[in-house]
Amino acid sequence: MTVTVVGVGADGWTGLGEPARAAVQAADLLVGSERQLALVPESAAERRAWPSPLSGLVDELAATDDRVVCVLASGDPMLHGVGATLARRLGPDRLRVIPHASAHALACARLGWPAAEVELISAVARPAEVIAPALQPGRRLLAYVSDSGGAAAVARVACERGYGPSRLVVLEELGGSAERIEESTAAQWGARAAAPLHLVALEVRAEPGAPLLGRTPGLPDEAYEHDGQITKREVRALTLAALVPVPGQLLWDIGAGSGSIAIEWLRAAPGACAIAIERDAQRVARINRNALALGVPALEVVGGTAPAALMGLPAPDAVFIGGGLTADGLLERCSAALRPGGRLVANAVTVEGEGVLARAHAERGGRLLRLSIAHAEPLGGFTGWRPAMPVTQWELGR
Repeated sequence: MTVTVVGVGADGWTGLGEPARAAVQAADLLVGSERQLALVPESAAERRAWPSPLSGLVDELAATDDRVVCVLASGDPMLHGVGATLARRLGPDRLRVIPHASAHALACARLGWPAAEVELISAVARPAEVIAPALQPGRRLLAYVSDSGGAAAVARVACERGYGPSRLVVLEELGGSAERIEESTAAQWGARAAAPLHLVALEVRAEPGAPLLGRTPGLPDEAYEHDGQITKREVRALTLAALVPVPGQLLWDIGAGSGSIAIEWLRAAPGACAIAIERDAQRVARINRNALALGVPALEVVGGTAPAALMGLPAPDAVFIGGGLTADGLLERCSAALRPGGRLVANAVTVEGEGVLARAHAERGGRLLRLSIAHAEPLGGFTGWRPAMPVTQWELGR
């Protein structure tokens, strides 16, 4: 049994080609949102609106083998759409997709923006803060949003980070008879509502003094809320280089402190996943705040002490141990949990932690190095070097 997914635009039935219309009319079961179902003519098909969450109905569709099923989706179903969800669940052999022009393509056409140079971000059912990693001067973004408050949420996030002068264009009902495009700036848009079906274009411009936060690891320490338990900027950059962030891969950040390693792993590799493990409840709350502020709210935070807190977690592709290194059996548990090709990086600043890493290096090999950083500071009427505590780092690749 093949499920056919038909992309529908704001122009509804009139915008569908013959293959798409035939798929809708032939269906025994028609699935879509209430808005999408209202765009196609009545037929003998049973109509089902998507529940929240979708998973139950997706499972039901996967088990169906005696009905002709057609699923309605917005625009291009494989671009941040339900088509991608069904493809993962059903596999390509059981899925037929008839795409419509995406809102991304239509918006780029209206704005005259080369589509390959525009970053598309989905803030549908997610905090608008997901746009934060892309807020750098000169970038062009398109944000899919959930409801009439989407444009206001995007404007708020930009303004809070010093990007109020950014050009903001709200594109409503693209391709339909009620299409409307309104241009503003993030600061001027304020809390205004838009049509329920809209997306937001942002041409990023900074106000004087706005912080510049890139996706390259090594954000300023001041970008984080922390109590001193943070892997410092230079060491953090070197640590992430050893961990090698990869889209789709999972990191365990053990003894996460402020969450900086996990957060920059996610910022560096869109589509990656991370779990931060931290025993202190105040730091757990702080990690969640940092993750939201820096645009990676999907970071999972586990409160507890490793290695016990690692029970039941999915196997990682990379592990960073920044705290709790001397806990009995922790290194062995982390190494055993790694997927093939995984990386383990551990940092130590104490003599005891250094001893653990020296023994691990002697027994298992890998790469052992000492990181020494010094900062220039005033010394009387002159300038001198003030060394930070040296960090011993062990890196093991599999």
